[in-house]
Amino acid sequence: MSSTSAQISSRISSPVVKADSGIDDLQARIKEIAGPIQILDSLNALREWRHNARAQATDVGFVPTMGALHEGHLDLVRVSIAHNPLTVVSIFVNPAQFAPHEDLATYPRTLERDLEALKRVVTETSSNDEASSTSAARSKGALVVFVPSVRDMYPSGITQEVELQKGTFIQVKGYEHEMEGKSRPGFFRGVATVVTKLFNAVEDIQQALLLRRLVSDVLLSHPLPENLHIVPTHRDASTGLALSSRNAYLTDRERVWAPTLYKALKAGQAEWEASITGASGKDVDVKTVKKAAEEVIERVIKETSQGEGAESVRIKSDYISLNWADSFEPLETIEGQEASRKRLEERGVVISGAMWVGKTRLIDNLVLAGSGWIIR
Repeated sequence: MSSTSAQISSRISSPVVKADSGIDDLQARIKEIAGPIQILDSLNALREWRHNARAQATDVGFVPTMGALHEGHLDLVRVSIAHNPLTVVSIFVNPAQFAPHEDLATYPRTLERDLEALKRVVTETSSNDEASSTSAARSKGALVVFVPSVRDMYPSGITQEVELQKGTFIQVKGYEHEMEGKSRPGFFRGVATVVTKLFNAVEDIQQALLLRRLVSDVLLSHPLPENLHIVPTHRDASTGLALSSRNAYLTDRERVWAPTLYKALKAGQAEWEASITGASGKDVDVKTVKKAAEEVIERVIKETSQGEGAESVRIKSDYISLNWADSFEPLETIEGQEASRKRLEERGVVISGAMWVGKTRLIDNLVLAGSGWIIR
């Protein structure tokens, strides 16, 4: 069995293939599904491809993912294709961002379905503007999928036990322990590490803002902070539920209650607007913003706890957090000099939260101020 075969077969939901002929069939099926998309399944293959792109002075967009692609991921791919002649999409379930008790083993791995979705994006992109020579050039080899092995990404090996990990890891001190980092210590260490590796190979609101800080602090030559784009969260059109690969874990009954977090954050957003309206020059107590969001979740917890049997849904709040976007510092009181609309827009404010619906942990966020520089 070739190393290439081993890497591909470990990434798709297929029966274990024991014969070389079976592996050959698997590779042929993957190639057929991929169509115009080139698949690079080793670091050496990516480096060779990137060397050729650099030699032609070609800009390359990069969309890092853990697979199980949904419309949110695909929107990022569309944006990248629209702005760059070439785009790389990485698919790698990163062990370093999962704690020992989290869902690394069961995280959805759906390479075949992901390739089908990416192929549709390539097809729609080229068909939307067939008359454009630039569009035609992009549609020919415009999208590359990088599917590395764990050995490629972590040459020293990797364990989910942080204290047992060996090798080089990246931490963004003073930023990674707020908001989502309080509930998932080590998570952003894993994110910062793997994305730095991917940036060097080729790149939720806090992840994106933290990565902008990372590329600035470690003086990366690519991408520059201004070239790391954050786009609006893709949501279910009818419920507002943020799309996530983990939504696949939800049962039909749980999915009914999954939009609760979004509704809670919207309640917080409404309270925020009421609190700061006309407050320029005055201190503003914004604890009521968190309270408004928390009360929405508390009401739903009471309602769902009264069900029995199949009607019962376990909902548990993890956190609601209000933070400055430029520092991630918790925000409870806005002092007078910070309360002007101009200053709030300069610093940025984010409300974020996490809650459990059954066994699925959902996260979400809304930008309350500073969307002009945060979302771009």
